[in-house]
Amino acid sequence: MNLRWMSALRVARILSLVLTAGMALIAIPASAFNQPSYNANAVQKIAVSALPQEAKATLRLIKQGGPFPHHRDGVVFGNYEKRLPIKQRGYYHEYTVKTPGVRNRGARRIVCGVSSVCYYSDDHYVTFKLILE
Repeated sequence: MNLRWMSALRVARILSLVLTAGMALIAIPASAFNQPSYNANAVQKIAVSALPQEAKATLRLIKQGGPFPHHRDGVVFGNYEKRLPIKQRGYYHEYTVKTPGVRNRGARRIVCGVSSVCYYSDDHYVTFKLILE
């Protein structure tokens, strides 16, 4: 393969990655970028009984301490956008909620605090609902 052809392939791959990232941003509603910090009075709530079956299964695994199906389950959730109450780093941990028909981790998560308060997100951390048990 000559050098020009290899350079063209690299450029095509980079453009493909840039376009893929751009398409992902388009899928996020504009309101997500303007969402204010956590407001306890505005937080939505959801009963465990109203969660999807996959979220209920993840919640059971969290309470049991695992084992978890995804290697990222249990990692620290940074709360960088401040959509959950502000706590010290390491307070929140995230867990994957299986999404039927999706081959990757999907967008659904449960984030739990050290105090066992958990939140459900079905849009990859754009919004959260406090899980009521």
